[in-house]
Amino acid sequence: MLTALIPMVLLIACGTFWKFHAPAHISAQAHRRALTDIVFYLLLPALVLDIIWQAPLNSSSLHISFLATVGVITGLSAMWIVLRIVKASKKQTGALLLAAAFPNATYLGLPILDQVIGSHTRSIVLQYDLFACTPILLSFGMLLAQYYGGNKTAIHPVRELLKIPPLWAVTIAISLNLLGIQQPDIIHSMLSILAAGVVPLMLIVLGMSIRWRSLHLKFMPLLLPVLAISLLLVPYSVLTMSPMIGLEAGLTTTVVLVSAMPTMIFGIVICERYQLDSELYAAAITLTTVASLLSLPFWHQWVSN
Repeated sequence: MLTALIPMVLLIACGTFWKFHAPAHISAQAHRRALTDIVFYLLLPALVLDIIWQAPLNSSSLHISFLATVGVITGLSAMWIVLRIVKASKKQTGALLLAAAFPNATYLGLPILDQVIGSHTRSIVLQYDLFACTPILLSFGMLLAQYYGGNKTAIHPVRELLKIPPLWAVTIAISLNLLGIQQPDIIHSMLSILAAGVVPLMLIVLGMSIRWRSLHLKFMPLLLPVLAISLLLVPYSVLTMSPMIGLEAGLTTTVVLVSAMPTMIFGIVICERYQLDSELYAAAITLTTVASLLSLPFWHQWVSN
């Protein structure tokens, strides 16, 4: 695991370097936004379409979705309990609930598990994220953000889901898969070329998204519970539930590792949109990402034995 993490860390470091040393004629934020848009609107949908179209969709898909939902509910519930004890403002509360519940499954889980376990994990990671985590985030998560945030603009969850290109791609891919339509070689080649750019660009964007200056001692009483919940409690709940629902042993390792990923990057967009505490959320991303370099090898060692 550690050997596989080194190239990932170097790519993240490249993103951090680029953030501070990008050419002056274009701001680092503009670079990050451009890369994010390319991945989100073009490359990631191509990867989703290519993988899910050919993936075996069966009862295991339902199990994966269920476990992802368990992970999200565990994170939300545990953080809500902590916030009954720890004092936090309304905007901080919304940011912390999102930070503890939603893992960086695709942007970090996809490249790490692809290297550590194998390319067959791509389908599992995408199902974990796109069949459960992302729909929950863009429906209940956004309602939560609206309630705790300063922006009270009404939202329509279904309309928000329709704006997500990877969800369109997964819908089309599932339809083609279930209809038994074979993927033509020329389509597979084109999608594979596009998909090849997802992993390196996602890691570079992750490095550009980390805000080291957001780590303040004043945040630690709020961030340490996020660390414990997202990196320890959530994967433990998924690991405990997996044998109860009869999940195949071969899938358990992948699903647990996906659930153990650090805080989702996309959540910061929601924090900024609904005026939650974006700085606190950014600090959660930074702290959990750094700490995951220790927790992920721990989980990999545990579930592999």
